Amino acid sequence: MKKLGIIIILIAFAIDASAQCSMCSAVVESSQQTGDDLAKGLNAGILYLMAIPYALLIGMGILLFRKLNQNKAEGE
Repeated sequence: MKKLGIIIILIAFAIDASAQCSMCSAVVESSQQTGDDLAKGLNAGILYLMAIPYALLIGMGILLFRKLNQNKAEGE
């Protein structure tokens, strides 16, 4: 029963995410008709926004790994 609830919640969020993608694609399509090169800037912005959380998670993981290994070395 729990799994079914989680699946329903994930599907609900996926529907919202695809709505945002259609809005972005409409902006890019309209900019291509006018000759603007908005698509490259939009893609770069998406990659930038995606990279920051991953970089923070990797940094926190490295710090946690070092902290745990330091505590094990002191205990031996």
